[in-house]
This record gives sequence, C-alpha cells and structure tokens, in this order.
Amino acid sequence: MDVPELLESASLLVPEETATENDITVRDIWDYLVHDEWEIALSLLEELGDARSLPLAFWEKLAEAAEQLRLERSAAWCHWRCSEIRNGVIRADLTLRPATEGRRTTAISGAGVLRPMWDIGHLSPTGGRAVSIAALWVENMPVLEPGGRATVRLVPLTPSHWTHLQPGQQITMHEDRTVAGTAVILEVHRHAHAMT
Repeated sequence: MDVPELLESASLLVPEETATENDITVRDIWDYLVHDEWEIALSLLEELGDARSLPLAFWEKLAEAAEQLRLERSAAWCHWRCSEIRNGVIRADLTLRPATEGRRTTAISGAGVLRPMWDIGHLSPTGGRAVSIAALWVENMPVLEPGGRATVRLVPLTPSHWTHLQPGQQITMHEDRTVAGTAVILEVHRHAHAMT
C-alpha cells in the first residue's frame, strides 16, 4: 500500500465520533488526504489514536505510512503503540539520579530505545533482588537528562511479571547494580489480546 491508502485505511478504523482535544475528527483528516497533506493527516491520526483505544491494525498502518514518509520519530511512536497493545503499558513519574550521584552522565533517548531493568518487588530463588525489563518512552520530551523528571511509558518485556503493580507504588530503574532512577506508578494498562 502507498501512503494515501495506508492513511485512508487507518482512518476507517477510527469511530466517527472520536475527536482530538482541538475537536479534529476523521472528517477533517479526509480533507487533508484529499489535498495530499499526508504528514498533517498522519499527525492528526496519531492524535486521534491517543484520544481513544484503537486496534493494532490502526497503529501498524500508521507505522508503515510514517516509514514511507521517512518520519523516524513518528514511525517509532506508532511501533511503540503496537507494543503497548501487545504487552500492556505502565505510565509512571520517573526521576533520574543526578550525574553526580549515578553512573549515567548523558541524557537518555525519549523514543523507546532504552530497555532498562526495573526492581518491581520480585525476589530471586536465592532471596536476592530480581529485576524485570521494560522499554522506556519519555512522554513529550526527546531526551531525559540525568537528574531530570518526566512522565514515562513502560512496555514490559514479560508482561506477567508486572501484573501486581498498582498506581502509587514505587519502583526503581537500573542500568547496572546501582539505582539509576525512581518511578512512581501512575497508571497500569494490562496486556490485552491484540485486536486486528
């Protein structure tokens, strides 16, 4: 499929009553598609997808369109949303340790590249700390500096390890044995069977 076909196909998966914060609807997006404003249409479809839960196929089509348009961050976001549908997502308020207190001295990418370990309260068979891995996306920021604070989205590598978490719980991020950051859980969205 080419970009217009992918965007048209994705738009058909959005319920007509869905609107963005600025009251943009699917009908408005069709106007952009008619005038070959594909990047705008893609961006608005992403907003509509963030406004409500849409099927995996929606995000897959947007990811393919973004790749064809060579919009790397948009493609990464759409692939990320596919992962959230497959594995669930945890939103948390993360504070990284300052560079003077932790091993990390450089910013982390906000675009889902980092897959740190998390102490979420499990113990190993020997009684020591057991960690679980989750990819990390920083909301509304391209990078997060050491000592910085942001809302993040975590996609667990093994969703079953994360089922006990509840809003308000504190977890710690690790890139090695030392604590790299502390997060407080804001929301937990369980893994659901991917809708096609």
